[in-house]
Amino acid sequence: MKKIVALIISLSMIFSVNVYAEEETTNAEQTKQVGKAKSSLLMEASSGTIIKAENENEKLSPASITKIMTMILIFDAIHNGKVKLTDMATTSAHAKSMGGSQVFLEEGEQQSVETLIKCIIIASGNDASVTMAEHISGSEEEFVKRMNERAKGLGMTNTNFEDCCGLTDSDNHYTTAKDVAIMSRELITKYPEIFKYSTIWMEPFTHKTAKGESEFMLSNTNKLLKTNQYVKGLKTGSTSKAKYCVSTVAEKDGVELIAVIMAAPDYKARFSLAEELIKYGFSNCKVYKDNTNYNKNIAINGGIKDKIKIRHRGFAYVDTKGNDLNKIKKEITMKKNISAPIKQGDVVGKIAYTLNNKIIGESFLESAENVKEANYLYTLGKMFRMFFQIA
Repeated sequence: MKKIVALIISLSMIFSVNVYAEEETTNAEQTKQVGKAKSSLLMEASSGTIIKAENENEKLSPASITKIMTMILIFDAIHNGKVKLTDMATTSAHAKSMGGSQVFLEEGEQQSVETLIKCIIIASGNDASVTMAEHISGSEEEFVKRMNERAKGLGMTNTNFEDCCGLTDSDNHYTTAKDVAIMSRELITKYPEIFKYSTIWMEPFTHKTAKGESEFMLSNTNKLLKTNQYVKGLKTGSTSKAKYCVSTVAEKDGVELIAVIMAAPDYKARFSLAEELIKYGFSNCKVYKDNTNYNKNIAINGGIKDKIKIRHRGFAYVDTKGNDLNKIKKEITMKKNISAPIKQGDVVGKIAYTLNNKIIGESFLESAENVKEANYLYTLGKMFRMFFQIA
């Protein structure tokens, strides 16, 4: 019996050593693989500052990261009043035919816009993406045209889309880590409600077709939601051409980061490298924000109003050198002799920010309203009221 026990203990020790050695090898290989990702970028979201990047302008296939732009257009349509979350969208034969990642919508099946948003952002449903593209623009082709127009408007100079979900293997469907970060920033800063959906780990929805009802479980493709408490989404992607990609958003102590990985060799590598970038950002970045709302009225000349309300566009500055951001000073300069007509958004002043006697940036004060130029009759009436002291 003693010999048997000794043998078991010995075998256990050997097994433990072997397992430990295997883990070490796996980790070493994984680190080596992480370094093979073709492109990466870390951006601070509020300012758009690029903190760290490698081959960020290399044109690569984005796979399902494409859907970030799809989501931008969906929320554009919602905020413009073109569609509502409760609207029902119908799946076409074309949408149903999508392969790859899907939620298995049937031709003629109707789902709410909100349900389809979840299918896209959580489970990366290609069929759901095409259904929404057709619902908004009438056809996927027209929707893709708008995707490219939107990308151009954001300054995504190295991007071209050929479909709305990233399933294509066309060499003419490409983007870069930098452009992915740009569109990710647009989505999360303009439409922060996206986090209501991108943070869902699992959620069921019900198929309702002529065949009856069946439940389908949506499962999030971004595994960092389970392993990193600061991650809030955003989108993964993978095809044989694109390899493994991810655009991840994480927030800690008021610092919001976007980490983009493109063409990683496997899914573990994309998540490992994204997490490395996030940790680097949180360890090395401090952010100064000035979101002061300047609710002031300033005088103008020649308008149907004597004063206009102004607003602040906001300012953010990222420091990676350990400076004391409490020492940042700001100086406000207003334009002189501002005259009508004035349009909402016209710049009427600026704020200069300095740190250690060096200018680190500036932001703008703008008109919060439209003011027409006063015509002859208005001026005459104003003089008449002043003469008779009529308010």
